Amino acid sequence: MSEKNISISEKYLLSISEAAAYFNIGEKRLRRLAEDDNHFAIMNGNRYLIIRKRFEEYIDSLTERGEED
Repeated sequence: MSEKNISISEKYLLSISEAAAYFNIGEKRLRRLAEDDNHFAIMNGNRYLIIRKRFEEYIDSLTERGEED
């Protein structure tokens, strides 16, 4: 079976390193966010995977909150 190269913007789940590169957030910070708020992250064994769409919504909600101030 051949492995397909799928762009990060099309993936449903991202590793911490992929998400850090895609969202331009440090890996440590992203890992802490995943540990604190599991709304957008799942554990796969001992690794966090970021649900890209949910994390985008999380960032959007932070942006909207900031605009209200």
